[in-house]
Amino acid sequence: MKQHEISPTHSVHETLAQMNDTEAFDHPPRILVLYGSLRKGSYSRMLALEGKRVLQSFGADVRVFDPAGLPVFDKVQVDHPKVRELRDLATWSEAMVWCSPEMHGNFTGVFKNQIDWIPLSEGSIRPTQGKVLGLMQVSGGSQSFNVLNNLRILGRWMRMFTIPNQSSVPKAYEQFGDDGLMKNSPFRDRVVDVMEELFRMTLLLREKSDWLTFRFSENKEFYEISNRPYSRTNLKMEVNA
Repeated sequence: MKQHEISPTHSVHETLAQMNDTEAFDHPPRILVLYGSLRKGSYSRMLALEGKRVLQSFGADVRVFDPAGLPVFDKVQVDHPKVRELRDLATWSEAMVWCSPEMHGNFTGVFKNQIDWIPLSEGSIRPTQGKVLGLMQVSGGSQSFNVLNNLRILGRWMRMFTIPNQSSVPKAYEQFGDDGLMKNSPFRDRVVDVMEELFRMTLLLREKSDWLTFRFSENKEFYEISNRPYSRTNLKMEVNA
C-alpha cells in the first residue's frame, strides 16, 4: 500500500460492531478525587469529600489524594512516596474529579502541582488518556467559572473526556456546616448532578476507552500492515504476529 493511501477503514456497520468488541467490566467504577488546597478547613477538600460520599452512595470505589507532602514538581523526585502514590492512583482510576479553589482567577498551584506529577505517558501506559473527568470549584466570593473553564483546557491536554455538567460553589463558607458536610441547597443539588453524570459516563465509556483513543496518527503501522479496521481481535493478532 502506498503511503498516501494509508487510512483507517470505517463504516457505520463496522463502527457499531466495534462498539460491542470491548472488554466487559463488572467491578465498581474506580474514581480518583483531587483537590487544590493544603489549608486546614479547606472548602475544596470539603467539596471533594462531599463528591466522594455521593459517588460512594452510587456504589463507586473512590479514593481521595491528599496533596500534603507532595514535592514541588521538578521531574527528578519520581520515586518520592507521594509521587508514586499519586501516579499509582492515576493509573488505577477510570475517572477523576478535580476540585480547586479560585486563586487570582485560576486554579491553585497546589492543584497544578498534582497534575504536573501525572505524566501524559509512562512507558506504554497513559495514566489519564480516555478517562472521564468531572469538575468542581469553590469561591470565597460571588460565583465564578474561571477555574472550571481553565480545568477544561487542562483536561483536554490530559486527553480526558470531560463531562458537560460542572459545579461552582460561591461563598463556600456559607455552604458547609461545622461537621464539614454540605448544607442542602441548589448548590449541593448541582454537586449530586455532576457526580451522577460522572458515574454514568464512567460506566458508559470505561470499557470503550482503548477503542475511543486508538488514533490513526499514532497507529499507522497497524493500518498499513493489516489494512483492517480496529478491533480487539485484529489488534491482538497484529501484536502477537
